[in-house]
Amino acid sequence: MESCSENVKAVRRSKEEKKLLRKQIKASHTLLKHEGISTVSQPTKSLVVANGGLGNGVSREQLQDVLGEVGEVEILVMPPHKPYALVTYRSEISAQRGHALNGRQLQCGDQIVTLYLSYVNTVDSELWGCVDLPPGLVLVEEFVSPEEEALLLDAIDWTSHDEDVTVQKVLKHRRVKHFGYEFRYDNNNVDKDKPLPGGLPQVCVPVLERCVRDRHTEVMPDQLTVNQYQSGQGIPPHVDTHSAFEDLILSLSLGAKTVMDFRHPEGRSVAVVLPRRSLLVMKGESRYLWTHGITPRKFDVVPACDPKSPAAVTSDLSNHSNLTLSRRGTRTSLTFRKVRRTPCDCGHPSACDSQQPPAPPSPPFLPRSQTDACRLEAEFVHHVYEEIACHFSSTRHSPWPRVCHFLSSLEPGSILADVGCGNGKYLGVNPDVIAVGCDRSSALVQICSERGFRVFVSDALNVPLRSDTCDACISIAVIHHLSTQKRRQAVVEELVRLLRPGGQALIYVWAVEQEYNKQKSKYLKETRQQGPTGDSTDHNNQESKSFTGNTTDAHNTAQDFSGIATDCTKVHRETESPAKLSVHTNRTAFNSQDLLVPWHLKGGGRGGCNQGRGGDEQGEQGSKNTLDPATEAQAPAPSPVFHRYYHVFQKGELEELCVRVRGVAIQRSYHDQGNWCVILKKTGDR
Repeated sequence: MESCSENVKAVRRSKEEKKLLRKQIKASHTLLKHEGISTVSQPTKSLVVANGGLGNGVSREQLQDVLGEVGEVEILVMPPHKPYALVTYRSEISAQRGHALNGRQLQCGDQIVTLYLSYVNTVDSELWGCVDLPPGLVLVEEFVSPEEEALLLDAIDWTSHDEDVTVQKVLKHRRVKHFGYEFRYDNNNVDKDKPLPGGLPQVCVPVLERCVRDRHTEVMPDQLTVNQYQSGQGIPPHVDTHSAFEDLILSLSLGAKTVMDFRHPEGRSVAVVLPRRSLLVMKGESRYLWTHGITPRKFDVVPACDPKSPAAVTSDLSNHSNLTLSRRGTRTSLTFRKVRRTPCDCGHPSACDSQQPPAPPSPPFLPRSQTDACRLEAEFVHHVYEEIACHFSSTRHSPWPRVCHFLSSLEPGSILADVGCGNGKYLGVNPDVIAVGCDRSSALVQICSERGFRVFVSDALNVPLRSDTCDACISIAVIHHLSTQKRRQAVVEELVRLLRPGGQALIYVWAVEQEYNKQKSKYLKETRQQGPTGDSTDHNNQESKSFTGNTTDAHNTAQDFSGIATDCTKVHRETESPAKLSVHTNRTAFNSQDLLVPWHLKGGGRGGCNQGRGGDEQGEQGSKNTLDPATEAQAPAPSPVFHRYYHVFQKGELEELCVRVRGVAIQRSYHDQGNWCVILKKTGDR
């Protein structure tokens, strides 16, 4: 029985060996296919160690210990980010013993790595090569003592939130304190007229005085930014804003070392190891032209050499051997700068914001407050409709059939309120009702008045009519111009307030789903060749206006967003601001719910109202872009472009908005040519 058992164990070991051999062969094939490394069957002094690379999380020290168990290692090459290492032993006998380590397992963090070793003919023994630092960059190691480091770290109280002394923020990849002046991440600049009363911490003064004595700087900084990075955190590549700070930047690394990556615009890059307690001095080209950043990760690939050896290394390390992994700790950086009082005149205009031509206005942000919402709607709704009123009216001459059906179903003598009546095209649909309209745009109200309709200027949030007086209300393409959910709901509540119990309201809003039930809306299907007119850029000749909030003095020029992206743009610099609104590409599907829609003006805006104030017939003539004979021979001026804010509704969103209002029952909801529509009834239970 014992002999039989021993035979079974021998067979079992044989199977394990065969399995290990298959994996070793597979690893050799992978190395040949992906890395171009050829293995050999005859013993040599050199081996390739598959799965034993920095890319597997194996440190140089860990692998050195394992390989050194069987003999003296002469060369160990660990290419950065690769899943293998190359080793040369002093003797072939030691290499054979190393080959026997095939299948050895290592514990690397929370994973187990199995090593597969094969013979290779030779190993390139080129050692670590030092390269030049970016021009103007100086690294001073051990600039502060351990005692000074402890004092500086203790002086940074992360539990304090005294805004009179400092400004503290928690960013995505680090936390930050500002002294002297706050650096604002919404515009990447400082408010030079609002110094923080606390100034710089007193504990920093001796360090800065030493910087002056050692001629690292000629002036005392007046702004300090403290960044604390936990393991795995970093900061995106950036150039400190030229117009914000003077030439020199000083940065102390405390608590732990890290690797900072510098990159030239033409592609050259240098990874600089910043030792603990070192001072980095940036000036000239390294400050103004090269980006610098810290990649978020928990380990850095660093040179495994004497700490006194040069610290700068290129990111192209494929031929370098003397590398290892360094686990990151909690690092605190103190960056000292001098606030600039005059425009920057550096020798790098391509990267200098002071020497760039004025940038076009950037798209607005989504509002975060009532004030933001009022300001957004004033500029990108109210002002726009005042400017485009006549051209807008000339494209609004065809009432929609399902709106007409609702209006025609009203009993004779019914009181109708059209809240957001535009040019009044629905006010005369049913002559048997008493119709009154209001609009936020005084220019559109003037057009309605000249057509003989009962109209007045008002916004949709506060209509000056008595409660419970209207048999019906309509709000066609209005609510989607409100920039917050709270304001959109308030308009629905105002419509319900106007209705008598049992009265009905019809609401239309623009839909995200421009293709519904396998049918495209006219907005997507129409590809007009009339040139860049408002008619060709608006959605299905639909009403499109807002009557909300308090207006402000508006600009008398069109909005110019030339050069900005027409889809959602990812901002590559860190920002604490809300998302910017994207500019929609007309006649395409929506890629976000909150956006700006262009209107290409023709006919001179308010000045062109002589084209289309006499009714629909003149409005259609106005939309053909007829020219004054006196100007017909002249080259046409570029069409001004305005941008209107929209919140396009998803399926079910309008119904959800309505049911939040007390005393309302939804009678019907439907999709009509790219719009979500609701008919609601006031139940009287409020």
